[in-house]
Formats: sequence, C-alpha cells, structure tokens
Amino acid sequence: MLDRRRVLAGVSTVALASLVSSKLWAATAIKPDDASALLVIDVQNCFLPGGSLAVKEGEQVVPVINKIAKSFANIVMTQDWHTPGHVSFASVHSGKKPFETIDLPYGKQVLWPDHCVQGTDGAALSKDLSIPQAELIIRKGFHKDVDSYSAFLEADGKTSTGLAAYLKSRKIKRVFVAGLATDFCVAWTALDARKAGFEVYVVEDACRGIDTQGSLAKAWADMAKAGVKRIQSADIAATA
Repeated sequence: MLDRRRVLAGVSTVALASLVSSKLWAATAIKPDDASALLVIDVQNCFLPGGSLAVKEGEQVVPVINKIAKSFANIVMTQDWHTPGHVSFASVHSGKKPFETIDLPYGKQVLWPDHCVQGTDGAALSKDLSIPQAELIIRKGFHKDVDSYSAFLEADGKTSTGLAAYLKSRKIKRVFVAGLATDFCVAWTALDARKAGFEVYVVEDACRGIDTQGSLAKAWADMAKAGVKRIQSADIAATA
C-alpha cells in the first residue's frame, strides 16, 4: 500500500519545482542584443482581411510585432513580390484550383490565388506596421518560374536572397521570426536560418498560419526537429 505521506511529499516537491521554474523563467526573459535581429515576414495587404490570400486573424500579428520591434536594433522585413502570371498562381495552370499541388522542376508546389503582384496595393506592407527602424526589405518570389517562401533561399533550395550574408556581415547570431504565414514563409525562413547557422526563435503569437492539409502541425514539427525555439512575445524583454 502506498504511503500517503510520501505521495503528498512528492506532490509538494513537484509543485515547488514548478513554481521555482516559472519564476526563474520569468526572471530570465530574452533580451535582444546587438547580435539579435527580428525578421518580419510578409505582413502585406494580400495576407490581411480583404486580401486575395487572407490569413485568418492575420491582422492580429501587427500590434504584437509593433510592440516587440521596439526591443530590436536590427530589423529586416520581407515582401512577397510576384510577377503577373507567376508559376505559383493557380490561374496559370489550366484546370487547377487554389491549394492544389503540382510538380515543378524544384519539387512540389502549392498553387495559390493570385497575390502580392509587383506594384499593386495587395503587395504593399500593412499601413499599420510601425517599424521605422527597419533597415532592410527583402523582396522575394520575383522570379516568374520559381516560388520563394523563405527570406533566405528561393524554393529551389539554392538561389540565395543574400540575407544570410547580410546578417553575418552585421555579426548577427540569433534571429527572431514573426509574421505570415506560420506554416509557409515563416517556417521556411526559420528552417533556412538554422541551416545558415543562426540560433532561431519563432514568436508564436506574432504569427498566424494558413493550415492547409495539416501544414501548420507539420511546420511546427519540422521546426522543432531543426532546433527552432518556439516562444511567445511575452518572453522577450521589453525596452526600458
């Protein structure tokens, strides 16, 4: 028969350890330094309410990103920047519908509604973003025959945007990723950042996903396997 006193003592020990752990975590919030950079991914009109590829609750990331951006001296933003008739658009493939997949020379390609076409209002960054200190905007997906989710590499896995070299020249060692959409451009950016040798954090409440055919769960699993750290905006120390 179990000794009730031992059981209670064990429960008390676990509870105490949990309390101490939570206090330690709260006391050690992540403080971005000069070797840290925030990557703000594709917060553009096409991905916000009313856009041609609106991400559910996508607008909710804007105030969160604006808040955490105040803690960073180094910020890079990205824009999807597609040509008209881009290969990733379902409209250019006869008989195909958005969210179906096809095989292209570089692999599987999800087909999307036309979105973020160069020079259109849909391709513009959200007017509600307030990040005047952002130093660089990377435009991606401008090659007509290859898609580009990641801020580092196009979907062929070899064509570089130059971002890794830029960050390394600035002596950046860790990157924090936020924006749209979690399961595509955010995840691909995070995974490529790891491959490039950076320490990587994805700020979960500063992102929203599309989640087509289980893509969101797979993205989180892939990121965890690669060593990407999943955090909340509250884990980032605010500036004084």
